[in-house]
Amino acid sequence: MKARNSNNKVAGMSDTTVQAKTGKTWAEWLAALDKLGAKKMTHRDIARRVYARFPKIGGWWAQMVTVGYEQARGLREAHQKADGYSASISRTVAAPVGKLYKAWTDAAVRRRWLGSAKFTITTATRNKVLRIRWPEGDTRVGVYFIPKGPRRCQVSVQHDRLAARNHVDQKKAFWGRAFEKLTGLVEVS
Repeated sequence: MKARNSNNKVAGMSDTTVQAKTGKTWAEWLAALDKLGAKKMTHRDIARRVYARFPKIGGWWAQMVTVGYEQARGLREAHQKADGYSASISRTVAAPVGKLYKAWTDAAVRRRWLGSAKFTITTATRNKVLRIRWPEGDTRVGVYFIPKGPRRCQVSVQHDRLAARNHVDQKKAFWGRAFEKLTGLVEVS
């Protein structure tokens, strides 16, 4: 099994978790998918077969098993998706969701922590989700707000359609620095 790391994980998911959620370990999934001939299938076909044969695991886990299989068999790199690479980062901030959301949507406030970065918000669901077209490389950014109480909120960024694997680390570093500034700006004591 190629993509296992020292923490006994495939696609960032441990054997213990996968078995608890799907009823099979990674070794069992890899063997089952090899038997199905998944190495010669597209991502979509593998996911559909997994879901069709094991509907109780649900769509999300069918996708996770498929990605894990593709990574373990060298068909996909870590962070790779069908349309490029994806970088994700999240922080829990001591601020109400409304204040965090405004820090993203109000241009004057946003300049204080994100500088001159220009982007277009394509979809917005107040205090929940922003979808952004990022001009650099015509990439896409999803911003997700998850309240953790009246004065705490988790904000997650997923930057998609990155052209190369090394861009993942660059974007994670970029968003990490931006989150530090954002946190300093919005946190309440």
